[in-house]
Amino acid sequence: MIILAMLAGAATGIVLGLLGSGGSIIAVPALLYLLHVEPKQAIAMSLGIVAITATIAAWDNWRRGNVDVRVAAVFGMFGVVGTFGGTRLGVHAPVVLQLGLFALVMLAAAWRMLKTKKQPAVQATQLAGAGGPGIYIDENENIKAHLGQIALLGIGVGVLTGLVGVGGGFLIVPALVLLSGIPMKTAVGTSLAIVAANSSTGFAGYLGVVPVDWEMMASFTTVTVVGSFAGTRLAHRFSQETLKRSFGVFLVFVATYILLKSVL
Repeated sequence: MIILAMLAGAATGIVLGLLGSGGSIIAVPALLYLLHVEPKQAIAMSLGIVAITATIAAWDNWRRGNVDVRVAAVFGMFGVVGTFGGTRLGVHAPVVLQLGLFALVMLAAAWRMLKTKKQPAVQATQLAGAGGPGIYIDENENIKAHLGQIALLGIGVGVLTGLVGVGGGFLIVPALVLLSGIPMKTAVGTSLAIVAANSSTGFAGYLGVVPVDWEMMASFTTVTVVGSFAGTRLAHRFSQETLKRSFGVFLVFVATYILLKSVL
């Protein structure tokens, strides 16, 4: 069982490093069903695990120039506010509601990853900004034009983070590409910075209210951090579309299991 938990920790980190999202979606079920941690405790610990892992992975991406600090600050500001509110709800919410919402979030993430990808118009903007043909659209102007959407998304993702323990990277990454116009690789690194801020706020919100097994969390986090470095290094070797589809199928199975086990 411990070996399975360690493998789950490694998988959490690898997925986080590869896609900039999905860490909590693996960590929570692993803590619940492999290590038999209580639901609220699993949510709190997953936030701490992902907070540390995402912070280190974000720093590594920043060092290699793959984090847009201005965009991360704008999204993160609203996300932290939402996360604080979400933790207040999560502390008192019924466990069945939290796990049900968690499973639904997993299915939503799976749908996004499995649906046929269309070529967004923003790609032309990115090519233009990189020196290709077309009109360059300033990133700051993009952010200003979509500030309302960014605020709502940031707060919404934050509430989910605090309530059910998901970092929300699967929503943040495409939003960064579409609303701020930054390239996909930069979006993944920037998403990790935002997830780190949200998860840190969520973990802090549960401290003192929900018990934390620090030894277990430290062991899981260590393996997850190593996995995140491996995922970041492997990202350029695999098709992002193939990775997303494979992870999407996995999410459908795990979400169905959680619903059957905890809700139905």
